[in-house]
Amino acid sequence: MAHEILERHPLAADLVLMGIHSRGVPLAGRLARDIEQIERVSVPTGTLDVALYRDDYARMGPRPLERTHFPVDTEGQTVILVDDVLYTGRTIRGAMEAVIDQGRPAAIELAALVDRGHRELPIRADYVGKNLPTAADEIVRVRVVEHDGVDTVSIEPAE
Repeated sequence: MAHEILERHPLAADLVLMGIHSRGVPLAGRLARDIEQIERVSVPTGTLDVALYRDDYARMGPRPLERTHFPVDTEGQTVILVDDVLYTGRTIRGAMEAVIDQGRPAAIELAALVDRGHRELPIRADYVGKNLPTAADEIVRVRVVEHDGVDTVSIEPAE
């Protein structure tokens, strides 16, 4: 995915990576490291908790908030949201609102490790690690070393 990003954004100029909690955060860090290894340029990387921007917040109820950190002013920058699984699109809609609340980026793009389909909103990923067709009653579980001690992707029955 880092190579795909660099094809669209040579030299990684004016890019900001924003990892969506929780597993998008380490994935954004990995993309930033890969881009730095390829182009020898550091890409600002931040973290985003979209809990308060979700349209199902009232139904889900309060939960502990994670840290949101914008490493630079995003005005005029291309912000690439990074998440582990793209499903209905509702998390990404919330993430876009959170980014726009901080300023007016030149563009917002999306990098998702897994796109499982079943969209409820007209949202698509610009960069996808793997398209993984699933049934609506299945769960795609992404585990990353930074959180789970192992890197795996699995499809599991709904709980």
